[in-house]
Amino acid sequence: MKIVVGLGNPGIEYQRTRHNVGFDCIDRLARKVCDPSQSARARFQALAVEGESGGEKVLLLKPMTYMNLSGTSVAEALRFYKLDATRDLLVIVDDIALPCGAIRLRTDGSAGGHNGLSDIEIKLGTNQYGRCRIGIDAPGRIPQRDYVLGRFRDDQQPLVDEAIGFACEAAECWIARGITEAMNRFNRRGSDASPAKPVKKPDSGINPN
Repeated sequence: MKIVVGLGNPGIEYQRTRHNVGFDCIDRLARKVCDPSQSARARFQALAVEGESGGEKVLLLKPMTYMNLSGTSVAEALRFYKLDATRDLLVIVDDIALPCGAIRLRTDGSAGGHNGLSDIEIKLGTNQYGRCRIGIDAPGRIPQRDYVLGRFRDDQQPLVDEAIGFACEAAECWIARGITEAMNRFNRRGSDASPAKPVKKPDSGINPN
């Protein structure tokens, strides 16, 4: 079993905001690796659904604890399945230090000021776990809290939609082949990204309703 966690905040008011790009990625990944007849369930203080990719079972998780308590959900799931964070956990998260259209996978590192990653590190007692960061651009003169809780501009949306697609592919590569292969194939800077194409707005994925 592998666990892929997307970070975000629950509630309609936060849907499709920059801080919820992790949730959006889990919704899209669920449509690729989960049986359409299977609904997400409330487990581990999260919405959770099981799937399969590359012959490996995977649990997709969207913590419902709000961003700054994300580690509670992650730690519960790891304990339940008796999994190792270093080998079996991938966290997908927004990153203001990366441009829209970029993703970056790492095996460890600091939380970089991200409250969700900070809480995961505290609850797990380690920063040795896989993470996939999706760029959302720097806030500039906009206060950071207002920026991350706001929605993407029209010029950003196609780029982030494409990045979510690459992040889903990277997650499937990680499940099947491990973090090193995923990093080698999918680490991208904005200048390396191919031109984005407009995409249809995603459907509900593993949202509760």
